[in-house]
Amino acid sequence: MDPSLETIRQQIVQLLPRLRRYAIALAGSTADGDDLVQDTVERALKNLHAWEPGTRLDSWMFRIAKNRFIDNRRAAKRHPVSGSDVLEITDVAHDGARAMEARLSLRSVSEALQRLPEEQRHVVALVLVDGLSYRDAADLLEIPIGTLTSRISRARESLAQALGC
Repeated sequence: MDPSLETIRQQIVQLLPRLRRYAIALAGSTADGDDLVQDTVERALKNLHAWEPGTRLDSWMFRIAKNRFIDNRRAAKRHPVSGSDVLEITDVAHDGARAMEARLSLRSVSEALQRLPEEQRHVVALVLVDGLSYRDAADLLEIPIGTLTSRISRARESLAQALGC
């Protein structure tokens, strides 16, 4: 196997946690997010020849995920699912009351996130969930940074209103 291809494959494996968080935020459920990640990785591996060395592999992978998500939505012609498991709770607390409060809060945030328009959900997933810079997220989504900041602002307002903040 070509050593450079093996290096790229290792980098893809390292991207999987970030890619999974993004996919789950877009898809609205862990199962659908995992399917999207699998589809994205499969597409990326089949098209490694299309990736330009020297460019950001993470941006390329996230763009594939975004496009696969949009393509799948168009093909299925379905509305976003109401995901209560967008973010999984792990090792929250041993205290049952605190754990229940955390689950309820997480469910509220997840449901509010899924009610956002798709464009706003994309920017929230990239900037607020995955932690990309505004510039990187705008580049990945192929939109002007001003458009991204507007979408983030509207998304934050909608989330704050939905969560009563």
